[in-house]
Amino acid sequence: MAEHYFTEKPGSQRAIKEISVEIRGIPFIFRTDRGVFSRGKLDRGTRLLIDAMDLDGANQILDLGCGYGPIGIVAAKLAPESEVIMVDVNERACELARENAVLNRVANTKVLCGDGFRPVRGMRFDLVLCNPPIRAGKSVVFSLIAEAREFLKPGGSLLVVARTKQGSKSILKHMSEVFDVALEIEKGGGYRVMKGANTGGGLD
Repeated sequence: MAEHYFTEKPGSQRAIKEISVEIRGIPFIFRTDRGVFSRGKLDRGTRLLIDAMDLDGANQILDLGCGYGPIGIVAAKLAPESEVIMVDVNERACELARENAVLNRVANTKVLCGDGFRPVRGMRFDLVLCNPPIRAGKSVVFSLIAEAREFLKPGGSLLVVARTKQGSKSILKHMSEVFDVALEIEKGGGYRVMKGANTGGGLD
């Protein structure tokens, strides 16, 4: 079976690569490696999600499936008073995310390794950010979306990015079944960012 970026313990030979990128006007450096998502560059979906995320009032933020950490680290840099938890099943990705948090001088992050929401059982968030593992299958993605509801505070919201050609419409439909309100908030480069929230706040 081919190894994927959602493999728990990647077996591919290490080949650290550093990428420099400006995001929301701020320069970042990220260490990436074989066996993690989008090793060679910041992928367009991740960038679109970062550009679309509104961190106002988000004190507890979860980056679900963080990879080497760009979404959570940018959120931590933009909202230094917030606590940002980053989670990934891939142990190599978690290691890189921790290194990248130090490299980019963000101290308000914590990286937890584990599958889906398991590492954050009992916690609640104002904002959950997710570039989901589409290659793992829609059932996995839909399960994460359904589970997200119980991990949000009242008025909290979930942001998901997906490629238009890889089922963004079906993802939005599923979000509308899980949340009181679900809508597309950004699109570009073949990707769409969707937001789900329960009434009582979280959507402007």
